Amino acid sequence: MFKPANSLTFKNASAVLRDGLAAIAGGQSGIDLSDVTVVDSSAVATLLAWRREAQQRGVALDFGVLPANLQSLADLYGVSVLLHGTDTAPTSATDRHH
Repeated sequence: MFKPANSLTFKNASAVLRDGLAAIAGGQSGIDLSDVTVVDSSAVATLLAWRREAQQRGVALDFGVLPANLQSLADLYGVSVLLHGTDTAPTSATDRHH
């Protein structure tokens, strides 16, 4: 499973995007974001791009539980439902635990 490092910001988004796309192209259906602690809006854009690529390939991509700061950005931008790939996104930290 592809697992980005602890930072996903404008400084490294292109490389992380590329690596994630390669993982999806290689057949992976999950991306482990558990180590990601530093994010900005580029992280949200990267996850959306991965989701789009997976959908085009007919793959159900799983991000698992998003780190709290990334979930907050997704909520702020109104894209939580898109990132979770479901009709309803988790609305609280309790809901986010599987």
